[in-house]
Amino acid sequence: MTEHVRPSCTTGKLRILIRSSLFSYLILPLVLVQLCSNLASAGSPVKFLPGFEGPLPFELETGYIGVDESEDVQLFYYFVKSESSPETDPLVLWLTGGNCCTSFSGLAFEIGPIKFEQVLYHGTLPKLLSNPYSWTKVASIIFVDLPVASGFSYARTAKASQSTVLQACNQAYEFLRKWLVDHPEFISSPVYIGGDSYSGITVPIVTQIISDGNEVGIEPHIDLKGYLLGNPTTTPGDGNYAIQFAHGMGLISDELYESLKLSCKGEYQNIDPSNALCLQNMEAYNQASNHFSASFVLLYFEKLVTIQLLSNIDTAHILEPDCPYASPKPNNLFIGRRSTIQVFCKKTRELKILELAAPFTCRMDGYRLVYHWANDESVQEALHVRKGSIGEWIRCNCRYPYIRNIGNSLPYHANLSIRGYRSLIYSGDHDMIVPHFGTQAWIKSLNYSIIDDWRQWILRGQVAGYTRTYANKMTFATVKARNSHFPLLQCRI
Repeated sequence: MTEHVRPSCTTGKLRILIRSSLFSYLILPLVLVQLCSNLASAGSPVKFLPGFEGPLPFELETGYIGVDESEDVQLFYYFVKSESSPETDPLVLWLTGGNCCTSFSGLAFEIGPIKFEQVLYHGTLPKLLSNPYSWTKVASIIFVDLPVASGFSYARTAKASQSTVLQACNQAYEFLRKWLVDHPEFISSPVYIGGDSYSGITVPIVTQIISDGNEVGIEPHIDLKGYLLGNPTTTPGDGNYAIQFAHGMGLISDELYESLKLSCKGEYQNIDPSNALCLQNMEAYNQASNHFSASFVLLYFEKLVTIQLLSNIDTAHILEPDCPYASPKPNNLFIGRRSTIQVFCKKTRELKILELAAPFTCRMDGYRLVYHWANDESVQEALHVRKGSIGEWIRCNCRYPYIRNIGNSLPYHANLSIRGYRSLIYSGDHDMIVPHFGTQAWIKSLNYSIIDDWRQWILRGQVAGYTRTYANKMTFATVKARNSHFPLLQCRI
């Protein structure tokens, strides 16, 4: 497919926005190139996807939008139109976490309308299925591959392949503005910015930049309503709450927990090398939390068999086995004998005891399947990927410099709340990477009044989690037995 080049703008205007005094320690220069009225549409419809049986039951568009002054950064996106009322439903810009991961993770593994059939790879193109819990039932979503070099996005020059968090956030704003010009039917849509995990840093910044642009009259005006985040990285101290989480979930003993609290005084990440007792307790914690034993009674060929299973803990979801991380070279995943957990996963699938095995199926299996799918020539042709623009597709491509020059997004939350934007912060209550204890701690530090105190929220007659609503339009919710990457939230935004 030939590369689409946008007409250059001859009436561009350089504008530099300086943050309010609240952010005087951060100066974010925004290179805002005025948009031309004669820009052609950047996207192409996708009616069929290899691996999905029949025509897609939703409207999908893919394409590229060039950002920065010379458009040397070409950002690839997947746009799924709301399956309800796209004329009035919200428009969500989704930024996948993981620091350098493709937005296809959000589309196929989190909140999008498709998912992979969870089977072991057998050499054929992986099969795609419909996701009945897709957020596109109630919202139109743009999944953008950001930063540059993630997914199918690419840079035309070596310099353009390097970026910082602030550059990526500015590029997200420019992308959204240009996308709205290309799609004028959505200019009046209520807009939300969303993401999870590491996007807890970028989403509030992008939301802030959009708000700043609206205030000074940058066109097109974006009808920004708020943002939503799942298990979001927010402050440098988020990881300190893993100890409290591990104790609360029964992964470490009361005695070890109390000793850790006394010796480390709440700091478990940057430990004083001279604090021997804290270091000793952390060593004991690491040994205790790295492995656990569990017995499962299986109906195996009509006989009850107890399997003693030793497995690493998956800190992203402590109920899941820590399956080997997804690799573009599956044959190198194992050295020597296959792990006990991998054999267990395979046997449960063969026996089709899905309900019993569901908590222990290997989430990484889907991540392995996507390499075979996304690197298939027919798939890239269907997605309108530009030939030769990238080499091998990698789900999380950290090969290029990406400087994380912002490590605390809490001030952005405070400023956005003051400006009246809505926010939904949700935490899968089995996520140990960004534990809900830490998220609740930074929310409480904002000192907002509680409007609706801790209560259950119900899905299909069952308790799905707990929620609390604060002043300044902030809502916190837990999602029971989930992590942020598998949310069950599907309420109208």
